[in-house]
Amino acid sequence: MQGGNGEVAGWLAGDRYPLLLLGAFGVIFVALGIHPWFRQDWLLENMLVFAALAVFIPTYRRLRFSNLAYTFLFAFFALHEVGAHYTYSLVPYDSWIEQLGGTALRARFGLQRNHYDRVIHFAYGLFMMAPAIELLRAVAPPRGVWRYLLPVFFILSHSALYELIEYGAALVFGGDLGTAYNGTQGDAWDSQKDMACALAGSVLAMACVIVREVARRGRSAAPSPS
Repeated sequence: MQGGNGEVAGWLAGDRYPLLLLGAFGVIFVALGIHPWFRQDWLLENMLVFAALAVFIPTYRRLRFSNLAYTFLFAFFALHEVGAHYTYSLVPYDSWIEQLGGTALRARFGLQRNHYDRVIHFAYGLFMMAPAIELLRAVAPPRGVWRYLLPVFFILSHSALYELIEYGAALVFGGDLGTAYNGTQGDAWDSQKDMACALAGSVLAMACVIVREVARRGRSAAPSPS
């Protein structure tokens, strides 16, 4: 066991990548927090970000995620900040795609609403799978088939909880703020579709995990060349 300068150097080497991601997210957060389209909605959207950071940072020493999991967390929170800056239902991704490819998605596929919120719900299921697996492995290791089912259920339960939070916010705040935060865009089945997107993302991520495990077992079981 190292002590003194060796221990400090080892700690810094182990923490360098997560700290880099945290710093990069801080830059994105500040940049997109300057003149958001709807300041009150920006604050509401970021309440869960503040809560997540308040949990992840103090518990970093006790629950150290892999660098891959931190990368996924960073990617999701960065995408979320884009939605918080513009307000989810107003993110101009259609204009961005048209500038890059010459054709807007709305015109090409006949889309009737802004689907950035659907993308983020799918991204939540996809990107949060690695942290969910590592969290469950650390605090309540599942066995057998539950190793594959519980992380998906974990993600789906969070998605349902978020929809309840949105519903509560719409009741409490009402008006333009409640409408902006809820972001249903007139779709009566918006909550169910959002949860379905999160479920689809989590199932895809778990399928990738299973394929990787099968491939790893196949390589380990293969006879070594003589």
